[in-house]
Amino acid sequence: MKKMIKMMKNLSIFFLFVASIITFAACSNSNVSKVSKKQGATIVPTLFFHGYGSSTNAEESMAHAAVKAGPPKTIIKALFDNKGDVTLKGVIPSYDKHPIVEVGFDNNRNSNYTEDGQWARNVVLKLQEAYHIKKFNVVGHSMGNMAIIFYMLDNYRDKKLPQLQKQVDIAGHFNGILGVDDKPNEMKLKANGLPIQINPTYEKLTALRHSDAYKGVSVLNIYGDKDDGSHSDGRVSNASSKSLRYLVSNHAKSYREEKIVGKDAQHSRLHENPEVNKLLIDFLWDKK
Repeated sequence: MKKMIKMMKNLSIFFLFVASIITFAACSNSNVSKVSKKQGATIVPTLFFHGYGSSTNAEESMAHAAVKAGPPKTIIKALFDNKGDVTLKGVIPSYDKHPIVEVGFDNNRNSNYTEDGQWARNVVLKLQEAYHIKKFNVVGHSMGNMAIIFYMLDNYRDKKLPQLQKQVDIAGHFNGILGVDDKPNEMKLKANGLPIQINPTYEKLTALRHSDAYKGVSVLNIYGDKDDGSHSDGRVSNASSKSLRYLVSNHAKSYREEKIVGKDAQHSRLHENPEVNKLLIDFLWDKK
């Protein structure tokens, strides 16, 4: 009899545990399902991609400055494990048409840019599945820009995906990194923006020049100059950042460059720079 009572208690505990999991899942699903397909079509999230060796902490200053300025009201996170699987943390309410998604890579030193682009696709698909989005914006810092541009290179033909509207690139190293495959004042650009010498990564990206990948996309390219004679932000030469122009400007809806000068234009300080915050807020949400 005692064994029977003990067994019944164990079964009760087990069923309570299962019920709690089902309840939690139902609650989670109900939060997401509050956004209908019609509502989701009006939501345009902005995805922030951090740089090499970094995390969503690097996106906090820009994201919170945007919420303070408006119109974004919500910040959620999209976190990758080291296999590229993504989990959403937080919920986008149906009334917030301009939420921010801070993207975080567990493998934050992955210099396989094609794979980074595939992972960027994963988060876009996740948001499409959860919130039925049709459009989105992006902000990248350093290596985050490579995830974005390789996503575009490999996926622009897929019209079933949500379509990119606006792109902000900060400290992009499209044709090299100082101390790796570039030196201060070594890189020169032709009149059309094409580097005289290009690396293998940039060679792949030149396919964008002859595509319509950026048709309908507005691009803001922000780069830093420490004003120390290196014409760089200390990590990326201005020429490497500006080499983006050749790839996208001939078919983008618009293309604009902005140079930040001084000590706060250093590579890792750019994502904490109030001047950068203002530029991207004005650009993304038409704030004047």
